[in-house]
Amino acid sequence: MKTICRIGVGGPVGSGKTALIEELVPRLVQRHLKVLVVTGDAVSTEDADHVRRALKGILAEDRIAGVPAAVRRDAVEDLESRFPDTDVVLIENGAADFVVHVIDVAAGDRIPRKNGPGISRSDILVVNKTDLAPYVDADLGVMAADAAVQRGGKPVVFTNCRTGFGIPELTERILEGALFDVGVRV
Repeated sequence: MKTICRIGVGGPVGSGKTALIEELVPRLVQRHLKVLVVTGDAVSTEDADHVRRALKGILAEDRIAGVPAAVRRDAVEDLESRFPDTDVVLIENGAADFVVHVIDVAAGDRIPRKNGPGISRSDILVVNKTDLAPYVDADLGVMAADAAVQRGGKPVVFTNCRTGFGIPELTERILEGALFDVGVRV
């Protein structure tokens, strides 16, 4: 049986998890990976509906599910059984083999210093919405230095999903860190 890599994309509400997934999927598909997406709004399918619209023509709608946290694992297993040729499942705020944690620059440049499990334990930390730094008086250099201390050398990638800044680097980090064994040439 084929091993399917489950990649969790976690972080606070509004940090850009859904936008990040929408940026990653086309790049993974371009690498000939078969992708599934499970979003996780607590009470609606808004994120899944948004992802379906954003990825129309890139990823078939039936490869995207929007489910509350309580049934997320079941949804992942259901999708994997329906699409056994899958290489990777991107799971918003769900249990996974490899974790990408997203924080938002607008939350302030002290966030990495405050630490927490997502900051220190995730496989990759994403500092998203870099374009907002001047508007919220956040210092990206301070965020980078604090994240480096908290993470002990694990990757930190700065991104802006609106412009695509940092997304190629993040894609490469995911390919190298999580998907090296699914036949992708990195």
